[in-house]
Amino acid sequence: MSKPFQFKQFTIHQDRCAMKIGTDGVLLGSWVPVSDDVNSILDIGTGTGVIALMMAQRSYVETIDAIEIDDDAYEQAVENFESSDWGDRLFCYHASFQEFFQEIDDEYDLLISNPPFYTDDYKTTDKSRDAARFEDALPFEHLFVGVSHLLSEKGKFAVILPYKEEKNVIDIAKQVGLHPQKITRVKGNPSSVVKRSMMLFGFDQFDFEPEELIIEKARHQYTKEYIELTKEFYLKM
Repeated sequence: MSKPFQFKQFTIHQDRCAMKIGTDGVLLGSWVPVSDDVNSILDIGTGTGVIALMMAQRSYVETIDAIEIDDDAYEQAVENFESSDWGDRLFCYHASFQEFFQEIDDEYDLLISNPPFYTDDYKTTDKSRDAARFEDALPFEHLFVGVSHLLSEKGKFAVILPYKEEKNVIDIAKQVGLHPQKITRVKGNPSSVVKRSMMLFGFDQFDFEPEELIIEKARHQYTKEYIELTKEFYLKM
């Protein structure tokens, strides 16, 4: 049985979730800009609920919604929300994103997703883990069409993806009128290749320079940038 994951201000139970707490979700939840103009947030594919809970800790936003398709993960996210200090601001829908964006008329000022993105042909025997990990559960095209429907005029969409998908995703986003406004590329250590891209999209187009974030200088020696980003959450930072 998987142990609960203790953050500074909340606890995540994850024994029924296929995808456990990982660096990607915590990085994205720490990195995403949350301005005072944001009145509503949606976490797409919430899993354990960690990103939605991070948004509740980081802001006073009254409407923080989440969507989760997997039965067990949905129930666990709801329990994690209810046992936190912010249960009255957090709500989880049990639905696929495709169903959700076609039925909901609401707009959100901030959408966030740490989507399933293992596009390789490799599958395990664990179906729910595969659904959580494999992009065919939510293709990028569906993700961006839905985002373009749900995003308010000045809204932003934050996503973390494999670096190899960065250009492809920018092309897909353009087809629905969304443009990258901030990109941070993530490396495990100074000599490793770029593994992830954290990307912020909006309807406005402007020039910017992509940034780089390195997690560790050496094994378990975190860079000051990574500590600065995550210290409000991780116990040992």
